Amino acid sequence: MGYIQKDINRNLIFLLMINLIFVAFLSCGPDYEEHQMEVTATAYNSHKSQTLGNPRVAAWGDTLKPGIKAIAVSRDLLDSGLTYGVKVNIEGLPGEYMVTDKMHRRWTKKIDVYMGNDIDKALEWGRKEVTIKWRTRKKQDDHQ
Repeated sequence: MGYIQKDINRNLIFLLMINLIFVAFLSCGPDYEEHQMEVTATAYNSHKSQTLGNPRVAAWGDTLKPGIKAIAVSRDLLDSGLTYGVKVNIEGLPGEYMVTDKMHRRWTKKIDVYMGNDIDKALEWGRKEVTIKWRTRKKQDDHQ
């Protein structure tokens, strides 16, 4: 019984140390800033008629495939932290969408939601004013 109790105590101490290291790691990690904005949202598909280039290749080189949750953003939103790889929650759509594409410079305060090959789904979505939410890392002061 003594050996079993020592093993239990040793395991509990080990688990406690792992938990403390995990909590310390989380508290030292980068801080994030929450953002939210109302934008115009439209939808697009992988069809030649909807782009000047290859309809399956996004601005940063990602290959678009049906089922991928991707969005294009107007270039003015890049300065708001909506850059390549940022995950975005879109009002009215489940899950997170990743920024993989940029829109033509003529658009402002706009996103385009990728809907694969389903033109009917894109037409049903239409044009909406929606709230989007995303996170960016807080900028660190050079003097810290």
